[in-house]
Amino acid sequence: MDLRRVRQHWGRGKAGLFAAVAATVVASASTFLVQARGPESSVLAPAASMSVSALPTQGQQVLGQIRQGGPFRYEKDGTVFFNREGLLPREQRGYYREYTVPTPGLNHRGARRIVCGGAQPAVPDACYYTEDHYSSFKRIVQ
Repeated sequence: MDLRRVRQHWGRGKAGLFAAVAATVVASASTFLVQARGPESSVLAPAASMSVSALPTQGQQVLGQIRQGGPFRYEKDGTVFFNREGLLPREQRGYYREYTVPTPGLNHRGARRIVCGGAQPAVPDACYYTEDHYSSFKRIVQ
């Protein structure tokens, strides 16, 4: 519902205003429900994987640093990844940690990351690679 129609309803008193607000809320909720992901999207498809050798060279280096416990180039490396996108399997908060995969030619962190999960950061249960800043992930397999 656009602003012009809200103003038209406003002129009709409280009932018109209520109808305009209700219509806006319903339209917004419908959009949210259409865009929301179902529970099936929270688990990666088996085809969404890649070998360590398929990682960019910088990713292979970062994976080695993870297994050695560091040192890491960026202050944010090793911090908790919250999986807000819901693309990785659901785990308790604090399970996942993120690490920057440097991109040659950039003077900032860029979009590439490795996210690993497990109780011991240097011995992860699973690691995932994203080259598009958490829009998609591939599980890293040996």
